[in-house]
Amino acid sequence: KISGMADLRTLGQIVAGVVLLLHVYIVLLETVLFSSRGRRVFGLKSNEAAKIVQPAMFNQGCYNGFLVAALAIGFLHPNPVLAQAFTTYGLVCVAVAGVVGAATVKTNILFIQTVPALVALALLNV
Repeated sequence: KISGMADLRTLGQIVAGVVLLLHVYIVLLETVLFSSRGRRVFGLKSNEAAKIVQPAMFNQGCYNGFLVAALAIGFLHPNPVLAQAFTTYGLVCVAVAGVVGAATVKTNILFIQTVPALVALALLNV
């Protein structure tokens, strides 16, 4: 049984890694790639609309960068207790941000952000 739980925790680390990489991509879309790819991904067809929301998107990208940082520290910190705390914090923040995004922007954000974060949390805490 212990081996099975370790396997689930490993799967949880993989899912947390996917959440981390997804948020690196989101940060890039909201900041340095906003004028090209980000604009298309977020469905902004007119140049005028894109210019209006670009500063807010950059700000949002900055916040997503903090989520990336928390998750990255969780993977890299040598103290396993602190690493687990950072990973848990990062995943909870991603899950909450996904709920807010689903409620205010687009429903499918719940499935892109919140569900994977909650799956990772559940697997890491078996």
